[in-house]
Amino acid sequence: MSNAKYEKPFKFDDMTMDEVIKQVAVVKKEEVDQIHTTASDDVPYEGECQMTLFNRKEIRKVFHDNEWFLSIVDVIEAITETDRPSKYWTDLKRQLAEKEGFNQLSENIGKLKMPAADGRMYPTEAVNVETLFRIIQSIPSPKAEPFKRWLARVGYERIEEFQNPEISVKRAILSWQIQGRTDDWIEARLRSIVVRHELTSEWAKRGISEGYEYGLLTNIISKEGLGLDTKAHKKLKGLTSQNLRDHMSDFELVFTMLGEKSTAAIAQTSDARGLEQNKTAARSGGRVAGNARRELETTLGRSVVTKDNFLPKKPDTKTLSKK
Repeated sequence: MSNAKYEKPFKFDDMTMDEVIKQVAVVKKEEVDQIHTTASDDVPYEGECQMTLFNRKEIRKVFHDNEWFLSIVDVIEAITETDRPSKYWTDLKRQLAEKEGFNQLSENIGKLKMPAADGRMYPTEAVNVETLFRIIQSIPSPKAEPFKRWLARVGYERIEEFQNPEISVKRAILSWQIQGRTDDWIEARLRSIVVRHELTSEWAKRGISEGYEYGLLTNIISKEGLGLDTKAHKKLKGLTSQNLRDHMSDFELVFTMLGEKSTAAIAQTSDARGLEQNKTAARSGGRVAGNARRELETTLGRSVVTKDNFLPKKPDTKTLSKK
């Protein structure tokens, strides 16, 4: 897998948050149509998992090193409709091993954590769009060509967003507007994205590895700030593979931002280096948010951490109220 230095998917480093909001918050459907894009679920961040569909088949993907990595066995199942995709992939690897160049190809195959049927995260063999193109060349299936066209579109959308970062932000805003989110919630969500990327950029400078270590520090901030880690928070809200932050309330987003912003500032001030020192910064930053949250909860007489979510409404299921 690539060890390239982490770079933010969009670059607003020299802009204030108010300038960011002013520049991208006014979105019209016509604008998005003109740049030949469609609404997506979110602006992805490192390690985020999503589900995508090809001919009604779910394909897991995770955002890693600024691009999407797709589950190989999911792709094989979608293209071949085999009921044993793992065995098919094992046999295909054996065949590819006999061909010149597979060793180079295998270097681009890595294991990234993705949700399984039981809701748990397991290391899953995944590749980026370019490598996946090379693999499916060896799959004899009439669905291979339509899949290549679909895959090209997935890859092109990311290239498009790198060339014009506003596209990804506008796409996200349009999606939230369609879902009926309030302007206040959308602004909080946008701010949370920027704050998160500021934090992960700071971690990258301080020797923190993407993936496990990012997740570990994030859990520390969440535990100190909201009183529960991300896994427990998703369970409380009844989420599985969904993006937790897309289902946070305004207050949950605010206190998450406060914890992450404080952590970044404390890491800078203390010049935290390595995992252990950044754990200390994460605890301190999380406690800043935790203290503010508890003070507000005392005043309100209720918890601001809620089980409510934005999942499609079902009988006897509450959703976050709209303003």
